[in-house]
Amino acid sequence: MDKGLVTIFTGDGRGKTSAAIGRALQAADAGQRVVIIQFLKGKGLKGSEFVKRLEPEIMLFCFEKSDESFDNLTEEQKQEETRNIRNGLAYANKVLGTGQCDLLILDEVLGLIENGIVTKEELINLIDSREETSLILTGIHLEDEICFKADEVSKIDTIKFKIWD
Repeated sequence: MDKGLVTIFTGDGRGKTSAAIGRALQAADAGQRVVIIQFLKGKGLKGSEFVKRLEPEIMLFCFEKSDESFDNLTEEQKQEETRNIRNGLAYANKVLGTGQCDLLILDEVLGLIENGIVTKEELINLIDSREETSLILTGIHLEDEICFKADEVSKIDTIKFKIWD
């Protein structure tokens, strides 16, 4: 039994989530089942009529209750959302354990380490438990130990060019 591939989209540029969703569309077009779990984005794309039309091939989950992104919350709100986020991570583990999908996208999961919500070890254990399911992880900051677990890492940076007179 082959392990699924691990792809990481990282960097401070815009487009990491877009790249992951593009891969989700490719996988769904190839007949694969895709689960996307968004973190740290409030309700994210949940509730989008367009995303609902992609079901059942692409299923989107967001366990956060707030409309605001995690960075904009008060400390008390962050504590509540941390519990919700950990439920989302538990669901990711369940998805991997049951083989519910062919591709699991964990959008902004790398930010969970930076925010102290999960440890590197917890994320590494999740990666190692993947069996045949492929994983895509996104986030700005990438830890070396997680990078070493990836089959492919794409760094997305924003570059501004100045036009000279």
